[in-house]
Amino acid sequence: MKQFIDFIPLILFFIVYKMAPAEVQFAGHTFEPIYTATAMLIASSIVVYGALLVIQRRLDKAQWLTFGACLVFGGLTLALHQDAILKWKAPVVNWLFALAFAGSHFVGDRPLIQRIMGHAVHLTDSLWAKLNIAWVVFFLICGFAQLYVAFTFPSIWVDFKLFGSLGMTLLFLIGQGVFLARHMHDEPTGEKPKD
Repeated sequence: MKQFIDFIPLILFFIVYKMAPAEVQFAGHTFEPIYTATAMLIASSIVVYGALLVIQRRLDKAQWLTFGACLVFGGLTLALHQDAILKWKAPVVNWLFALAFAGSHFVGDRPLIQRIMGHAVHLTDSLWAKLNIAWVVFFLICGFAQLYVAFTFPSIWVDFKLFGSLGMTLLFLIGQGVFLARHMHDEPTGEKPKD
């Protein structure tokens, strides 16, 4: 459910972009669909993450990062009237996630994926490291794919932002599920799983 909630602003961005007229006149300014959709992205992010903050009394670090990036990149896009700024949001956020996962190999006692999933899954240290590296590679690929499509195929960028992101995430999660299913019943050989 949490992952779906995080996609609500992106889904609303997509809907507004697709349904908005070619231009909207407001307060003496002309707004193209990308700017109307960006305003919706910012507003819906404030509502969604604000509601989560009130209900849960906290946001996790990934939600803070996503929310902050939305406000910064979306706000700059609207203020400077440059849609290229918004196109950098997804790659930068993905690369920051990749950096966090990669950095967890050197900072702390466990890889980040083990800190996230360790309460539910028991693996050996080497399998946790492999899974964590897979997340690093996933986020790097997602960032480069978003950047490539945004600046090479701008006409399909918004479609790819929603369906490409969801598709890549779904495929990766299926792959992760297969990986975990293969190894969850293995008996560790000399290496104890860490909690």
